[in-house]
Amino acid sequence: MPFSILFGISAAFGLAVWGTVAWQYIWPALRERPFPESLRPILLLHAFRFLGLAFVVPGVVSPNLPAAFAQPVAYGDFITAILALLALVTLGTRAGTVMIWVFNTFGVADLLFGFYQGSRISLADTPGLLGSGYFILAAYVPLLLITHGLAFRILLRTKAVVPFRGKLSAA
Repeated sequence: MPFSILFGISAAFGLAVWGTVAWQYIWPALRERPFPESLRPILLLHAFRFLGLAFVVPGVVSPNLPAAFAQPVAYGDFITAILALLALVTLGTRAGTVMIWVFNTFGVADLLFGFYQGSRISLADTPGLLGSGYFILAAYVPLLLITHGLAFRILLRTKAVVPFRGKLSAA
C-alpha cells in the first residue's frame, strides 16, 4: 500500500480515536469546571509542544527533510508551547483570557500551516523523511487539533471575559 495512503489512514484514525476520547472522557470532565479552570489541562497538554523541536534534531528525522517544512513546524510548536505557558501563568486574568485566544489561534494556525507545508513538499509521498517524527504527526497532532477545538468551544461557550476588578471612577 502506498505510504501516502498509510499516512492518511493513520492521521484519520488518530482524529477518530482522539475525537472519541474527547467526546467520551475529556469534554464531560472539562464542561463541569468553571472558566478559566476548564482550560488548565488543555494548556498543560500544549505546553508539551516543545516536542515539535524534534523535527530539527538530526537522527530523529531524515537529514533530507526539507527545512521549509521542519523549521516552521519545530519553531511554531515551540512558540505555541511558550504561549500555552504564558496563558497558564496568567489564567484567571484579562491578560490570561487574551493569551488563551492568542495561544489557541496561533496554535491552530501553526498546525494548519504544517499541513500546508507538508502537502506542498509532498511529505506523504516520501517515506522515511519523517523518521520517528511520523508518530508526532499521526498520534500527537490529532490530539492537539481536537483539544484546540475544545478550547475554542470553551472560549465561545462561556463568552470568556474575565470581569474588570478595578474601581471605576465617576466623572
